[in-house]
Amino acid sequence: MNSSTLGKIFLWLIRPFSFVLAKMEFLSPLIGRNRSNRVFPMRNPILWLVLLTSLLLSGCVKYDVGLNFDNSNSGEIVQHIKLGERLTSFSGDYVYEWLNSIERRTRKLEGKTQRVSQEEIIVTIPFSSGRELQEKFNEFFNSRVNQTSESVQSESGSELPKIQSNVLLEQNNFLLLVRNRLIYDLDLRSLSLIASKGNVLANAGSILDLDFSLKTPWGAKNIQQTETAITPEKNGNQLVWKLQPGELNHIEAVFWLPSPLGIGALLIILFVWGGLYLRYNFMPDPRIQFPPKAAAIQEQ
Repeated sequence: MNSSTLGKIFLWLIRPFSFVLAKMEFLSPLIGRNRSNRVFPMRNPILWLVLLTSLLLSGCVKYDVGLNFDNSNSGEIVQHIKLGERLTSFSGDYVYEWLNSIERRTRKLEGKTQRVSQEEIIVTIPFSSGRELQEKFNEFFNSRVNQTSESVQSESGSELPKIQSNVLLEQNNFLLLVRNRLIYDLDLRSLSLIASKGNVLANAGSILDLDFSLKTPWGAKNIQQTETAITPEKNGNQLVWKLQPGELNHIEAVFWLPSPLGIGALLIILFVWGGLYLRYNFMPDPRIQFPPKAAAIQEQ
């Protein structure tokens, strides 16, 4: 996910409620200290702002990212993005431009987009090897992050949250099969929205619904080696991880894929061996069928 774009969305979402905070600060001297403490805890008005924003913007963005493998040399990156009506009502023009930018980046990576509706889009980016998967995935989610962040920061005058996304695929070829080890690290700690002394005041999970899935022909095995590893849900040959906003997400899985190159080489060897076997076991020897003398007579 583009960090600068998501940061601008959060700034845009919170900006309409700034008048609430200003009004509460203006009225606080007019309200009795005892009464205000009982009804409105004015010592931390930002908490009320965050709670109000979370209630109004609950479930604003649903972002599903998936890796679908057919074999070791064929697969696709699939993204399903759906925006809530509350989000588009607050900043519709800007959000639609964000979806348009996703379409442009997809075409640049030779992918396809399907616009289900104005607020929903499905992205498909093919890849033909593990290396191409890494390049396209990391380029899509980290493209022009620094450049865009600097321009946005200069315009808004505030620092936007930065998201680091990196996928790594290690492959070991065993002739007919390829062992794959997928490692995905996604740093969403900057999406804690508003925090005070390290304590998160708003749950970003109520605003963002992020999923990462892995689908392979024979399924995959989740490896949980670190504290930040997420336990996935299994749905047939697909594993689905629920990403946690405001945390460092680590995903690691191992799966096997058929090798078209190894299978093709084996078929060629079997075909040649079968031809030789038929030639010398079920067909007459050409030396007997066409003796040298007969061949010489025919030449005369």
